Parts: sequence; structure tokens; C-alpha cells
Amino acid sequence: MRKNIFYTILVFFVAGNCLAQQAGWFYATMNQQNAQTLKESHPDGIEILSSANGQSAVFVQEEVAHLLHHNVVVHGPGFVYKPSQQAAENTIGQVYAQKFDVLDFTITQDAFVNQCLDMVDPQNIEETILDLQGYGTRFHQTPIAEQAVYDMRDKWQAMADAAGRNDVSFRIVDHVGTPMPSLIMTIQGTQDPDEYVIVGGHIDSITPDHNDAPGADDNASGIGTITEIIRVLLDADYHPLKTVEFMAYAAEEVGLVGSDEIAQEYYDEGKNVLAYVQFDMTNYEGSSDDITIIEDNYTTADLNLYLIELLEHYNSSGDHALTYTSSACNYACSDHASWEARGYLASFPFESRFGEHNPYIHTPEDVYSVSGSSTHAAKFTKLGLEFIIEVAKSGTMSTNEVLQPALSMTVSDKQLIYKIDDASSKKLSLIILDGSARKIISKNNLPVSGNVSLTTVPKGFYIAIFKDENGKAFTRKFMVK
Repeated sequence: MRKNIFYTILVFFVAGNCLAQQAGWFYATMNQQNAQTLKESHPDGIEILSSANGQSAVFVQEEVAHLLHHNVVVHGPGFVYKPSQQAAENTIGQVYAQKFDVLDFTITQDAFVNQCLDMVDPQNIEETILDLQGYGTRFHQTPIAEQAVYDMRDKWQAMADAAGRNDVSFRIVDHVGTPMPSLIMTIQGTQDPDEYVIVGGHIDSITPDHNDAPGADDNASGIGTITEIIRVLLDADYHPLKTVEFMAYAAEEVGLVGSDEIAQEYYDEGKNVLAYVQFDMTNYEGSSDDITIIEDNYTTADLNLYLIELLEHYNSSGDHALTYTSSACNYACSDHASWEARGYLASFPFESRFGEHNPYIHTPEDVYSVSGSSTHAAKFTKLGLEFIIEVAKSGTMSTNEVLQPALSMTVSDKQLIYKIDDASSKKLSLIILDGSARKIISKNNLPVSGNVSLTTVPKGFYIAIFKDENGKAFTRKFMVK
């Protein structure tokens, strides 16, 4: 009965207090400059309630809000839906302290990571994309969108049951802001179950004609990437030390509804989320580099550095070689923003540089046949595996399988002091990158131990990437105080 009320009363958004709102209007937060742009172009379609910390709380018409995607920003809704004026104004008025330190994240699981990388099968990703495309639409207000979530739960659960896992659980999350639920799969940590490592992506889709929204790349590809991560980890009998969660969100396309409510729930409950990575559009190969690290104000530069460290360590050469670059997104670009806004470490590896991404998203032409082979999405599966295994670690590895660091490095008095124990050559190259993947220092013909001056390097987090003459990489994050 409640669901029928939702469907008949609301035009676009569904919220418990919408009966008191004007039809087609809702509360949201958005970038302050973007709010002002909309106010200037459509003064009768948006009310700016208050502004703080570079954001504005607004009361806005549906049609005007969606102009953000088409005319102001290039990906994502560009706003975060809020159920009330108070919720919108509270959000922009609160500054959350960043939790945890990315310097604690190490790379020690080489044997198990490489085993898992060899298991990735792009064909499985293609199957998931085509299955989700086959619903015809996953627009958040349609009953078939809800069915897609339950069907994905059944698919993930079948894999866990086949692996004989009793440490895996599933939760369907109902929301205030949409009739569409979200899905959470949890693998319980064996040693630190109260610490969480999370990957996610949205499972809804959107077009102007809500009944024709296949959403193959946006975002069946991200869900396909996550589903293959799950399959590989279960087939490899992965038992993490920390709790690992996989999330498929409702209603990202209309204001990050599902992820925003879940991230707020986790924050309110004081859950220790160590890091979050978003997979939203992974299968369109629009740029010359394989993976684009989004490095704007809505991701965490420190965690971006860790992803780069993983890419350099595991993907600089060989069968799993990947290249990477960086680009910028925008306010409420995707669900990672829900986590970053609450002080959690959050990153968003994307399919291409912005402006080079899939031009067919949010149209009926967003189908698998135009987004390319699923081998591109498989590259993100590999990065996701590296991230999960290295941050959550594995409780199934023997001591001799854990890699001892070959690079020892400290920073003292604006000097980077290093020593590499097992370099296969006498000379090294070095590049130092900041959180935007920008090259700060580049050196060649360095000895296997020595000092590098950091006198020109500002305070902040960086990554040092040493390579020997055979291309083997030795990486380490560091901080300049």
C-alpha cells in the first residue's frame, strides 16, 4: 500500500515529506557556483536557501536541476537529493573530519593478488552488463528497477552459496528518497570485523524516456566489474581480516539518493570505514590510458595516491599492465561523493578522461554494443581486487606468502632517504607524484640507496616510484610536514 502511494503522488522524487512540497520541486545541495548559475538562467525554478563551505542548500524544480547535467557539468546529477530543508541546510553547514590515515595502507599480498588477477574473466562482466541492459530500464521509480536489485542479490548469493560461505550476508536497504532499494553484500572480517573496506556503484539508469533506459555503461558496467570482483574472491576462497562490503545503489541518477542515505547511516552508527572506491562507468575506452583517477575536490587525494601505488606495483608491466592518468569530475559526480563528504577516504577510478567518456550515456543508445569489449571493464576489476586485498588483507595466507617490503624509505629534514634491497640493476629512476597524479620530481641514474632533496616540495602526501632498468617498480607513500 505504501509503495502505491509513492508511485501515485510523486513525479520524480519520492520522499516521506514530499506531500508538503510543491509538485516537481525538491530539496538538494549543490555546488554554490552552479546554484548561482541556475538562479541566473532560471530564477523562478530554484530557490537558494543558504550557502556555506562552497555549497548551497536549494529548493529546486526537477527540470531545472537536470539542466546541471546537460548544461553545467559533464557527469552525474550535479546535486544531492535531501528529504527536507533542514537536512539540506545541515549538510552544507557541517564539516566532517577525515578519518584514518592512508599511510597505514601497505602492499604485502603479492602472491594472492596475482593469483586473483589471473582469474579475471571479461566474459563474466559482459554477461552481467547484458543481463542488466535486458531489463529495458532501471529508472528508480519503476517496479522493474526494484526487481533488478533483488535479482542481483540472488546472483551474488548464488555465488556465495556455491562457495559454501557462511560468513557472507546480504541486506536489502529501503530508502526514504526512492522506492528503489539498494543492495549490500558483506564478507565478515576474521580479525577486525568492525573495520570496513567498501566498493560500490549504482544499479539504476536514466533517460528522458524513463521506460527506455538500458544503461549498459552507466552503470551496468560498474556493477559487472563489482560482480566479477566478488566471483574471483569467492572462487579464491578469500577470507579478509577486515570486513569487505559490496554495494549496488538505488537512485544515483537523481541525486545520489541510495549512497547518501547509506553513508549517513554508517556515519551516524560510527562505523569505521577505512576506504571506499566507486565503480561508475568502466567499459568505454575513450582515452589512450586505461584508468583515469578522478582527482578533484570530491575525492581524497591520499587514497588516490594509494590507487596509483597499487597500479605501479601490480600493473606497470607484464600480463596485467595498465596505464593511468587523472581528470576532474564535479559536485555529486557519483556515489563516492556521499562517502567523501562525511570524512571517509574515497576514490573514483573512471573509464576515461572527462570529455572523452561515453557520449551515449543517459540515452537509449547506451547499450553494450557501442561501449566496446568488456576487457576494458576487466581492468577495473583488477584494480578493485588489488584495493580490497591489500587494504582488508587476507586471513588465508601463510607467513612466507606475505611480501616483505623491498624499499625502505624515510623523510627527514626535507630529505627523502631510501634503500632498495633487491633491485636487479645498479641504477634507478625516480618520479614523485602528488595526489593529482602530477609529476613533482623526476630523477634518473640514481644509486640503489641514497638521498633526494625535497626542499621544493610543499607540505602534503606524495608517492615515490622507483624503477630499475628492467622496469620493476618500488613504491611508497610519504608525507612532507
